Amino acid sequence: MKHIKAFYFVLMLALLGSSCKKYLDFVPDNMAVLDDAFSMRSAAEKYLFTCYSFMPITGNVDYNPAFTGGDEIMIPVEMQGVDVVANDFLAHNAQNIVNPYIDYWAGGGGVNGLKSLYRGISTCNIFLDNVHKVPDLYPDERMRWTAEVKFLKAYYHYWLLRSYGPIPLGKENIPITSEVDAFYLKRSPVDSCVGYIVSLLDEAAMDLPVRIDNTTAELGRITNPVALSLKAQVLVMAASPLFNGNTEFAGYKNKDGELLFNQTYDAAKWQKAAQACSDAIKACEAVGMKLYRYNSNEVTGLPQEYVTQMSLRNSVTEKWNPEIIWANTQSWTSGLNGLQANSQPKIDKDRASNFSFKGFLAPTLKMAELFYSENGVPVEEDKTWNGGDYSGRYDIQTAKGASDNSDKHRYYIKDDYTTSSLHFNREPRFYSSLGFDGGIWYGQGRFDPADANKPLFWVEAKTMQVAGGSSGERYSGTGYWPKKLVNAKNVIGVSNTYDVESYPWPEMRLADLYLLYAEVLNESAGPSAEVFKYIDSVRSRAGLRPVAEAWTNYSKNPSKYTTKEGLRNIIHQERLIELAFEGKRFWDIRRWKEAPRLMNQPVQGWKIDQQTALMYYRVQSIFTQTFQLKDYFWPVKESELVINKNLVQTYGW
Repeated sequence: MKHIKAFYFVLMLALLGSSCKKYLDFVPDNMAVLDDAFSMRSAAEKYLFTCYSFMPITGNVDYNPAFTGGDEIMIPVEMQGVDVVANDFLAHNAQNIVNPYIDYWAGGGGVNGLKSLYRGISTCNIFLDNVHKVPDLYPDERMRWTAEVKFLKAYYHYWLLRSYGPIPLGKENIPITSEVDAFYLKRSPVDSCVGYIVSLLDEAAMDLPVRIDNTTAELGRITNPVALSLKAQVLVMAASPLFNGNTEFAGYKNKDGELLFNQTYDAAKWQKAAQACSDAIKACEAVGMKLYRYNSNEVTGLPQEYVTQMSLRNSVTEKWNPEIIWANTQSWTSGLNGLQANSQPKIDKDRASNFSFKGFLAPTLKMAELFYSENGVPVEEDKTWNGGDYSGRYDIQTAKGASDNSDKHRYYIKDDYTTSSLHFNREPRFYSSLGFDGGIWYGQGRFDPADANKPLFWVEAKTMQVAGGSSGERYSGTGYWPKKLVNAKNVIGVSNTYDVESYPWPEMRLADLYLLYAEVLNESAGPSAEVFKYIDSVRSRAGLRPVAEAWTNYSKNPSKYTTKEGLRNIIHQERLIELAFEGKRFWDIRRWKEAPRLMNQPVQGWKIDQQTALMYYRVQSIFTQTFQLKDYFWPVKESELVINKNLVQTYGW
């Protein structure tokens, strides 16, 4: 025990510069002697799972800043400081250096129980240093476990890199006999960080299985396609403007003057990323991964509009579906305070007193405007949408109702309901991703639109209505809900029950990888048939025309897709739509360096405290965000800098 305590003291001093007390007592699985952890297979397997246990709980709104820490989803004032603390403070520009919110560097911060990823890295290092000692471990199993831990070590470094910029690398545990200066690690340049992460992933990929055969016990563990897909993600990030020749960080240096951000743009980085994406796609498709499509035979005669919606919703919420490359089993979206409960509005008038879910996660008006028109182009570009009157998008309009068979909106909007013009003639992803006043909420125990005894639910969101602000804390501050995150099989029960069909959070799905590949191909060589192949495959599943057809026939800028710059804009918007509310936008707009443009704006929604459509559908600014250069990366707790004399603070902080 004395040996272990000394070991953790020097390791954490080097990597974290943190006070040692909270780490001195850390012994994985309460084992008294380190050697016991590797004395037999069963104990070593526990240590392997300890390495997994540091994975950020990305399916939990409290622990993932990408949900409410940006401009995508906000929460009402009543909930601030109650359920979602740290992330919401990030959105309100309240980050600080004394006790940073969402502190994955040292652990904790504004969220209790947040684990230090450097502690996770050190745990991985211990495993890699000792797994050879396990006497009853078969060679192929030892090889696989080693590869899994190398992957985890790479993933933890990647998470820290995109969060903090250049970081100290925890390549190995520092011997206790080393000189004291060896424990004061400095930040490594961005390119060195990327190179090290990629080298770990390359080593891991060679020895990982291509698929999980024991699906009962091992789903969620790392495979070869997972490692190759993460490598693609890392290299796309490294090629993007934030990390590739970013002169805005020319002053970001170590204390010895070492430059931490490369200052020269390197086009070859896009080519490396393209090869990595290609390799990952081939590996995924070789084991049968494909874009998810709903089995329409589950409900006889189900209209195609609902089949498409279920294809889109289930690509996220159907556990272990064929589109999921990697799902985070640390993040099961279940529980009364889970992601689904916070995304679910009240829709059942007969159970209005059920307060088992809160429904306070509120997509911003900006997100509602982001989705395409039914013609597959941005609404502000569509020369036919809303009669060509984009400025009238906030006017009100009434759905004709099911009695008029020509009214296509009967699948999306409640019969004869008056709602905003913004909600009409939109693409299927708009209706599958967003709940809104008057919008049909398919599922939740009702799947047959022809069943007159159990009509489909719809949302009534004005004040004094069932989902409105009259229900105390349990309302949307903008008038929208992220329906996409709610499994359609969930059922609002009697009393305070909410039966949840949980799913592990999808860290990456195939549509994400396809769109990354389209992006890097365009950046490498401009528009090509290969670029359109991958973006159009994602659009096809969403019920949209190919890019060329949509822009040629409906856009005010019909040649936009023919240039690299125009297609870049299209691909960016396609990612932001397809992956909306999945924790991607927060990071994408940073790596593209679009955050200053998008996040120096008011966060807006509808006038939710009103009772009539005429008064409700007025735009209100809820708060105004700001984004500065320093906001690209998080600060390190200032106490870390006092202990580690070689560590510099994150640029701008």
